[in-house]
Amino acid sequence: MQEQFKFTTGVLGYPIAFVLVLWIVFWFEIRFHVNLNSHGIYPKRLSGLQGVFFSPFIHSGIKHLYSNSIPLFVLSTALFYFYRPIAWKVLCYGILLSGFLTWCIGRPSYHIGASGLIYVLVSFTFFKGILAKHFRLIALSLLVIFLYGSMVWYTMPIEEGISWEGHLSGLITGLLFAFLFRREIAKPKKYVWEHKDFNEEDDPFLKHFDADGNFIELVEPEPEILQEMETTTQKEGGPTIHYTFKENKD
Repeated sequence: MQEQFKFTTGVLGYPIAFVLVLWIVFWFEIRFHVNLNSHGIYPKRLSGLQGVFFSPFIHSGIKHLYSNSIPLFVLSTALFYFYRPIAWKVLCYGILLSGFLTWCIGRPSYHIGASGLIYVLVSFTFFKGILAKHFRLIALSLLVIFLYGSMVWYTMPIEEGISWEGHLSGLITGLLFAFLFRREIAKPKKYVWEHKDFNEEDDPFLKHFDADGNFIELVEPEPEILQEMETTTQKEGGPTIHYTFKENKD
């Protein structure tokens, strides 16, 4: 568990670098007056498959880029901290699979932006935390759904000009990954009594209780007392027991 939740420079470094690449691509478009939208996903067209690789790095404007940068940074940082062993798999395969699904179900138009990947991260983080049953991952799931739960409405065609197909593809991809990536995930801590080979009779704590659940104080006699009892037994044929009675004034 300590290895799972360990802060490294990559936890912040990789998300910052990824978001920086998006801004560099946008700067390149502005600086050299080029439009890369034609390299986005164009569904059901063979040439449109190139967008599966390029579309997350292309944005239509500064507002589009800014609205994607913050959630992408937050969610990818959480991914590299809580799911470090599979973080790159979720990112890379998420881009490819969500992009391909968008190509399959999308409208005949260019689909661009990193929002599909954002939906992959939201979906994966939420569902994986619930399925893992680890208290830290569940807390992360609740935080993610609190911050980005309203995004689920944009998986439906409620606003013109938004690629709801890309959002829906990301949501489906994240849910699929939550079931597929089971290994190398932090497991909830199991206490001694939860193991199959646990024996109640050997448990030192349970020895303090009788069959009816009454507490029994087990006090080990001091070595001097044991030696005195052995000496008395040898001389008199049996131990001498002294009782002290206290009068109960109540």
